[in-house]
Amino acid sequence: MNASKNLTFFTPKASSGNGAILVDTGISAGFPSPADDFRETRISLDDELIQNKDATFFAKVKGQSMIDAGLDDNDLLVIDRSLEPANNKIAVCFLDGEFTVKRLRVEKNEVWLQPENPNYPIINITEDNDFVIWGIVTNVIKKV
Repeated sequence: MNASKNLTFFTPKASSGNGAILVDTGISAGFPSPADDFRETRISLDDELIQNKDATFFAKVKGQSMIDAGLDDNDLLVIDRSLEPANNKIAVCFLDGEFTVKRLRVEKNEVWLQPENPNYPIINITEDNDFVIWGIVTNVIKKV
């Protein structure tokens, strides 16, 4: 575990089990489906959420700057460092000594970090910034 002011990082642990049971019916958010229509299989969240284990990390969100993108305080992010950064992707970046998570805006030779909360300013990256795109957010895990 590695802590930063805005994010707390974790690395994946080796999975020791066969995964959790998946009820493969497509859970209805409307009318319930008949119980005899379901079947059980096993599912591994590692297999579902991690494409490249050696380049994947988890981090907990701290703060409210990305709430309109569905990233809330204490959500667990799945971050893949092997993916190429691109315009409109949500990225974990190292900016002037701190980690932050923002949406990338890239146009010509300019880069902005855009929060998904109108109460936070857009950050224009310049050559004066110590800036690295550390990884791309691929999934978010929430508690309900």
